Amino acid sequence: MKKKEKTDKKRSLQEEEEEQQLFSLNDKPFKEDEDDDDDDLSDSVDSVYSGLEDSGSDSEEEEDKDEEEGSDEDDDENDSAANDDDDKNDESNKNAEDQIQKKTVKKSKKKEETEEKEVKKENEYEHDSSDEEDIRNTVGNIPMEWYKDFPHIGYDLDGRKIFKPIRNKDELDEFLDKMENPEYWRTVHDKKTASDIVLSDEQIELVNRLQKGQFGDVNFKEHEPMVEFFSNEVMIHPVTNRPADKRSFIPSLIEKEKVSKLVHAIKMGWIKPRRVEDDSKGRFYDLWASEDSSILAKHRMHLPAPKIPLPGHEESYNPPPEYLFTDEEKALWEQQDPSDRKLPFIPNKYSSLRQVPAFSRFIHERFERCLDLYLCPRQRKMRVNVNPEDLIPKLPKPKDLQPFPTTQSLVYRGHSSLVRSISVSPSGQWLASGSDDGSIRLWEVCSSRCMKTIQVGGAVKSVAWNPNPSLCLLAVAVESTVLILSPALADKLVISSSEKFLTGQQEEGPSDGADPVVWSETEGEELNQGIRLKIKHPKVVHQVTWHAKGDYLASVMPEHSSNLQVFIHQVSKRRSQNPFRKSKGLVQCVSFHPIRPYFFVATQRCVRIYNLVKQEMTKKLQANSKWISSIAVHPGGDHVICGSYDCRMSWFDLDLSTKPYKMLRHHKKAVRGVAYHRGYPLFASASDDGSVIVCHGTVYNDLLQNPLIVPVKVLRGHVITHDLGVLDVTFHPTQPWVFSSGADATIRLFT
Repeated sequence: MKKKEKTDKKRSLQEEEEEQQLFSLNDKPFKEDEDDDDDDLSDSVDSVYSGLEDSGSDSEEEEDKDEEEGSDEDDDENDSAANDDDDKNDESNKNAEDQIQKKTVKKSKKKEETEEKEVKKENEYEHDSSDEEDIRNTVGNIPMEWYKDFPHIGYDLDGRKIFKPIRNKDELDEFLDKMENPEYWRTVHDKKTASDIVLSDEQIELVNRLQKGQFGDVNFKEHEPMVEFFSNEVMIHPVTNRPADKRSFIPSLIEKEKVSKLVHAIKMGWIKPRRVEDDSKGRFYDLWASEDSSILAKHRMHLPAPKIPLPGHEESYNPPPEYLFTDEEKALWEQQDPSDRKLPFIPNKYSSLRQVPAFSRFIHERFERCLDLYLCPRQRKMRVNVNPEDLIPKLPKPKDLQPFPTTQSLVYRGHSSLVRSISVSPSGQWLASGSDDGSIRLWEVCSSRCMKTIQVGGAVKSVAWNPNPSLCLLAVAVESTVLILSPALADKLVISSSEKFLTGQQEEGPSDGADPVVWSETEGEELNQGIRLKIKHPKVVHQVTWHAKGDYLASVMPEHSSNLQVFIHQVSKRRSQNPFRKSKGLVQCVSFHPIRPYFFVATQRCVRIYNLVKQEMTKKLQANSKWISSIAVHPGGDHVICGSYDCRMSWFDLDLSTKPYKMLRHHKKAVRGVAYHRGYPLFASASDDGSVIVCHGTVYNDLLQNPLIVPVKVLRGHVITHDLGVLDVTFHPTQPWVFSSGADATIRLFT
């Protein structure tokens, strides 16, 4: 009986253990939400069997205990019983393993089913499409047209402005985008964020469904029977009448603990709360703060206020005696204007500080100081430390630019009044001069000997030698007449060719009326003096100039109201023409271009260049001076210099600009005459200050290289008479010599 009871006990114990193992296996939860491989391994069949092996070992230990208990009764019976128990244990273990295998198979099937369900049932928050898709812009549901005139489109969570993206798309860009972009048809513009959004296929399908009046959700069944969650019968008693919890009336201890943790983290600096930037801090600052500590010092263009000068000895209540005013100084101080006084007060002497009265001008001085601080304009001037020598252009030394005239060689004396005009013959052997004493003198250049004196009975305004070397002719402007002289100072061939040139007959042209210019031949005394032709003008002639070929002659009669200011005469055919229908200002002087058929006309403020072939104006040069006095054209024809009565000389580069390339202010008084040398890179200017300034002016063939202008010599010698100095200047045609005529009735040669 005892054996039977023992075996029953052991069986019941084994069954309980097996049931516990099975229940512990069944109670293990499946991790449905996680799809990791590690979790799958933890629930695998191997892990179940590993648990069984452990449980088997436990049963063996219990059997050993039971054997120890029953050893006192009978060892033989125990041995036989133990053998029987071992056999039975093997059988029971096999049965338990079969049951566990069946249950694990069922479990794996269940797990596969749940996984299939998980695949079907996706995370509902993964593709969440709420109405508030982009919550960066917090302006709410308002018309976005309100922001069309602002650079921003709204505000973010911190209250900062969200600026619009730079959209410079015009209609052309829109059209190109439409043609080239394959996603254009599904791109929409979001007004709230001012950005372009490309719609997905699901979104386009949703839009199409909504446009057709269908439901947005495809799986929604509109004809499904309604589920009544609540009955339509009104119940008397509530569903639950449970009293409110005590914790709903007491502050939450859990929340208190959380808050205290956050406060501690903020105190320790682990959590930094969001800072609200105060704009007023940067906008307003202390105007009267010290310069170093204030925000003022950080400003880039800040200018510190001028400091008050420290008080000196004269402001002491007991100054030294030399600082006290005498009676004369006191009287002078009282007579002076307050702005002219060195001190704004009179120094006084007191025996003790107790006797010093209140300063009467204290409030006045404080007020003036405040005015100085906030009204006085202070300007920052950037001081550049430059060596003054670096600012001077690097010009070549005058020694390297020789030859040029340096010394006075000869003085031509003989005129009794101021010599207004001089001209050198093309050969360079003879010099002609015209004076206000009514005479024309012809000089030999080398010896300063006067070869001939011709009295013309009036002040000579201008003389001009014919530039053609095969002719020996001189044009002279006397009052309203232009005289053509044959001086007969050359060889016989030149004289005979000049006489033949002058014997041409006047052409009978179609005359519209009275001709303003009258040509006439001379007789008697005038013919003996060498005067061959007279050209009578309606007004006083101020200048005559020849064309380079020697056949044409231009004369100038400055007159405001008249259009007959310039005449061009052809000597060989004895005809004259007025090239301008109306006057464009008071004409001062004219000049022919040395190579091209251009005609320069200088009025008071500008120089006009006319094309004689096309009969049109090609250029207008702005001289930037008040009154042009003289003009000279470079032998190359691309450069012009103009002298003016406001002491300036303008150099024009005709290829460069219509404004002066360089303004030269070398003279102290009015510039009366300018001249270029035919062969050397020299030009000269004559002024009323009694000086002739010779400059070196190299003109390069390279258009990119600017002319080199260097003043090389100031020539003096003329005496200023009646506020007039040098009246005319001209160069020798072949030598680097310059002639000048002055108001002192002399002509001087500088070589």
